[in-house]
Parts: sequence; structure tokens; C-alpha cells
Amino acid sequence: MKTIIAACSQNLSGSRASLQTALRTLLAVPWPSQRDIRSALQLLAVLQWVLSFLLLGTVSLLVLICLLFTSLWLIPVLYLAWIIFDWDTPEKGGRRLPCLRRWTVWKHFRDYFPVKLVKTHDLSPNHNYIIGSHPHGILCVGAFCNFVTGSTGFGELFPGIRTFLTTLAGNFRLPLFREYLMSGGLCPVTRRAIEYLLSHNGTGNAVAIVIGGAAESLSCRPGVTTLILRNRKGFVRMALQHGAFLVPSFSFGENDLFRQVVFEEGSWMRSIQRRFQKMMGFAPCVFYGRGLTSSRSRGLLPYARPVTTVVGEPLQVPRVQHPSRELVDTYHEMYIRALLKLFDDNKTKYGLSETDELHIL
Repeated sequence: MKTIIAACSQNLSGSRASLQTALRTLLAVPWPSQRDIRSALQLLAVLQWVLSFLLLGTVSLLVLICLLFTSLWLIPVLYLAWIIFDWDTPEKGGRRLPCLRRWTVWKHFRDYFPVKLVKTHDLSPNHNYIIGSHPHGILCVGAFCNFVTGSTGFGELFPGIRTFLTTLAGNFRLPLFREYLMSGGLCPVTRRAIEYLLSHNGTGNAVAIVIGGAAESLSCRPGVTTLILRNRKGFVRMALQHGAFLVPSFSFGENDLFRQVVFEEGSWMRSIQRRFQKMMGFAPCVFYGRGLTSSRSRGLLPYARPVTTVVGEPLQVPRVQHPSRELVDTYHEMYIRALLKLFDDNKTKYGLSETDELHIL
């Protein structure tokens, strides 16, 4: 019996010593600093955004289809009925939630790059505006952060102005993803949706349109600033029909967030991209950024590069019910000149050299 008690005492002493050693080792490990915590939160904020835009719609659709063949089949049936009932809402101003635009997560998202908004002129709440957002880049980080979230202070810089960002109409046909987009103030880039915002919603509305669209994303790469704009005149015609002022904006650094495999014009891969773009409305870009664990690894997260969106001077536009082609061309050229001036006046301030030029196709 004494032998057993002695053995137990020895084991307890050994366990106590091991526990003390483990505690000393744990306490010796450096705790993460506030900087490390901020970096982790910023990385997670960007990760959830990338996954939401790339996967939320597709995954939600697949989940609802799978639920149809289970005992929970009533859930997708009821949601489908809701979508049919709610079909026109995206083109009638959507269903924005101000609280979502003020999420703290968007501040971490902003600080990851960081994204900054620069005001050059006032925007009066007595008018409506069409803001041309350039360039498209891969995922329109600058446009999203400035015109969808409130993290960069658009509401404080331009009091009385409500912003709406337009995106592909097909995104509003995907379950759950459509609700996510509308809650942030996004609307389809269709004539009906834009006209509603400019004619049924009073004044003080600013509709941001990424004019280059999917075609522009195919030429997106660091060190190259090429815009698809010469034959994009529909936004000017709508501005004239509704008397909405035209406002150029440019996001410096947008093209530096990802690396893209650019296929030469005439190659079979380029032709596949063009055909896919015509059928689906967007171009399947082959791109990569940094990985989740290291900035040196490859993944789908954007690189941490500064993005500065400069909002230019509003171009006053008269209200003309049926503008002629010549009038549309005149204001389209005026808009291009204003955009070029905005680019040249600010390029050296935000990472470009004096010799860099803006190429417009």
C-alpha cells in the first residue's frame, strides 16, 4: 500500500512539474500585437468579400436545388415564389439597408489596401448625377468601397447625395446574392433601373456606372491604363434625357490589385473570352492575387496596394427628351476631355509618372 501511495505521489509531482513547464512555455509565447490583430481582421474582411462575390450566388443556387430533393423541399419552393413576387424590385431602386453599409467590417476592408476617396468639387443635392467609374479592374474594388460602403466617407464629403452602384443584371437572378447586392444599394446596369433612379427617386441621386464593363477587364494589368469608352455612349444619352450631370471618377491603383494572364488578340483563348462575354455578360479572366497565409503565395485575394478614387468636376447637362446623335457625341467628347484632365491632374499624386498616359479605345 505504501508503495502504491509513493508511486501516486511521484506521478502527481511529475504531472505538476509538467503542467508548470507547459504554463511557462505558454506564457513565453508572444501574444499577438494590436497591429497583428488589425492585419488579421483586414484580411478576413477582404476574404469574406471575395468569397461573397465569387461564390455566394452559385453556392446558394446549388444548395437550394439540393434541398428540393430532401424533406426541406418547401424552403426552396417558398423562396422561388418570393423571387417571382419580388422580381422587379432590383429595377425599382432595390432594397438598400443603411445599417449594412455602415458595417465595421467595411472599415477593415478599406484599411487593407487602403482605399481613399478624394473630392475635387461639390455635388449639389438639387441635381441627379451619373458617375462614370474608371477603370473596371478585376473586381471593381474602388467602386465598391466608395459607392457601396460608407467606409471612405462619401456621405460626409458629399452631403445629401445617395449613391447607387450598377452591376450585371444577371447577378440579381441568383438566390440570396440578389438580396446581398440590393441591401448594399447595388442595382442592375439596365436602362429601366437607371431611369427609375433618375426619375422616380427625387434629386440627390448619384448612379455610378463602371462604363468599361467586362470588355475592359480583359485588358486589366499593372502598368497599363486602357479604357473602353469611345463607343460607350448610352450613359450620355440617359444623362441628357433626365438632365443628370455627368461626373468622371478614376480609381488610381485599381489595376495593381491582381495579376492577369492576358491572351493576345486573335488567339483562341481570347476568342473564347469574347464569346463568353457576349453570351453571359462578363468575361472569364484568368487572374491571381495573394494567398491567405502569405503575401508571397498565390491565391484569389487582392494584393494590398493603395487605391485612390478621385471624383471630378460635374459636367452640367441639359434635359433633352430626344437628344440627337450629334448632341450625344458632343457631350460624350466633353466627358472624355474632363476624364483626361482628371487623370493628368492627379496621376503623379497617386503613384503614376508624368509620362503615363490614359489610353481610350
